[in-house]
Amino acid sequence: MRTLYSYFRSSAAFRVRIALNLKGLPYDMVAIHLARGEQRQPEHLQRSAQGLIPVLADDGLMLTQSLAILEYLEERHPEPALLPADAPGRARVRALALAIACDIHPLNNLRVLNYLEREFGADEEARLRWYRHWVDVGLQAWQEQWRRWPGPPGPYAHGGSPGLADCCLVPQIYNAQRFACDLQAVPDLMRVFDACMQLPAFAMAHPAAQPDAP
Repeated sequence: MRTLYSYFRSSAAFRVRIALNLKGLPYDMVAIHLARGEQRQPEHLQRSAQGLIPVLADDGLMLTQSLAILEYLEERHPEPALLPADAPGRARVRALALAIACDIHPLNNLRVLNYLEREFGADEEARLRWYRHWVDVGLQAWQEQWRRWPGPPGPYAHGGSPGLADCCLVPQIYNAQRFACDLQAVPDLMRVFDACMQLPAFAMAHPAAQPDAP
């Protein structure tokens, strides 16, 4: 049985929950409360030396980093596919996913926001300005990149079925909504988000649907 070490508001864990649901793979969930610092406890550091989530325990392995986990799931359980069959399509989808996982999200996760407060004295208003700036800039660039090669017809990020890019986009939009970012500037992304959220795999992975949600 798979076990996902998760936190309801973690966008990285949200990505993996979506992928597991899309592929119809059952799993148990163990909550690691980030706001309480449970990710820094010795027990969790044995799972992830970085003290991060998600961690997926599967077949005796402790897998870390959400994109690596998604690629692992794709290789072990190729249907339904998260990546297109053609090499250009796979490169495009991976680029869209990485733009969120590597460029937008790392600047705005909890440990960065806490460090801004602790080391630089950033108050809540300053933290919000930081967050919104990088999310607004990142999502607008994402939309422009997406428009330059719209690929096959939607309604999803790359064609008629959701995939790797959608697994990353939806959690980022959720977080942007929480922090009141300017989502009117990215109408194409919001259409993709709305289409995804009509699917049970995305709705069941939503933070509000998790057992550790307050």
